[in-house]
Amino acid sequence: MKHAAATFFSVVFHPLLVPTYLAALVVIGSTPTQSSGSLTLGVVAGCTFGLPALGTGLLYYRGRLESFMLQERRQRYGPLLLTACCFGLATYLVTNSPGVPRLLPLLLGGMTVAVLLTFLITFWWKISAHGVGMGGALATLLMLGWPSWGWAALFGLALGLTAAAAVAWARLALQAHTRAQVWAGLLLGLTTGLAVILFGGAFSFGS
Repeated sequence: MKHAAATFFSVVFHPLLVPTYLAALVVIGSTPTQSSGSLTLGVVAGCTFGLPALGTGLLYYRGRLESFMLQERRQRYGPLLLTACCFGLATYLVTNSPGVPRLLPLLLGGMTVAVLLTFLITFWWKISAHGVGMGGALATLLMLGWPSWGWAALFGLALGLTAAAAVAWARLALQAHTRAQVWAGLLLGLTTGLAVILFGGAFSFGS
């Protein structure tokens, strides 16, 4: 039961799925038309989930990976670099699309930087990519609530914290990471996301 629950949280909040969840939160209520919002979400999902998943599958098919779980640190290099490139593509496409909420390209840009840093760190240490994704989610939820914290924003942040705690527990329960690796991932995702969103927002407001 414990293993099944941990696997469930790890799959539902997989780092390749989290960007689509967050994009949906940002787009809902912010996009003028339903069609443009659906197109934006389609682009985000295709670039941040579809392309990396397809590329990882091809690496596995060609025998470059032993498992889709990427348990070995050295086998994460290719998938992480591919994911960073795909996240960067999503950032570029969304930035150059009309009518997109300003927070969305900043969110994707922050995630791109976080994945690149994860890729570099992985050469020496198996930092938790799940933790990085949930840290980025918390950064986005904080910015969605800022500066006027209503009940909806507080409730969303509480759900985000609960989900982050569940994912952290899951990665430890599956013995995929140590506590330090999970905490480091959360902090990396949170600080990188906040830094890019705040700096990019200030830059865009000043231009």
